[in-house]
Amino acid sequence: MEKKFSRRSIVKSGLIAGALAPAFGLIGNTAGAADLPALDQNDPTAKALGFVTNASTVSAAANPTYKAGQHCGVCAQFQGKAGDARGGCNIFVGHSVPNGGWCKVFAAKPA
Repeated sequence: MEKKFSRRSIVKSGLIAGALAPAFGLIGNTAGAADLPALDQNDPTAKALGFVTNASTVSAAANPTYKAGQHCGVCAQFQGKAGDARGGCNIFVGHSVPNGGWCKVFAAKPA
């Protein structure tokens, strides 16, 4: 028995699949930072970039690019939401960083 597909059913199925694909991608990323290990300040990359877990401890004299109010939670590299305690980081791939942390690669999120 041969089943025929109409052009309408093929287009409809394609549109539905196209709409659902991004949704499945979002569902798969919900665990995110919860699964990532916390970045250790003694990690060689973290040390090289002056990473600290608490931005209020940054020495402005030793880090001339630091300005008050800068922290991971408002950095363009931070992958968590604004209220998240921890989030992934584009610089420290495979690790999570605290919202209140800071490093020399800080770049403010665009407004």
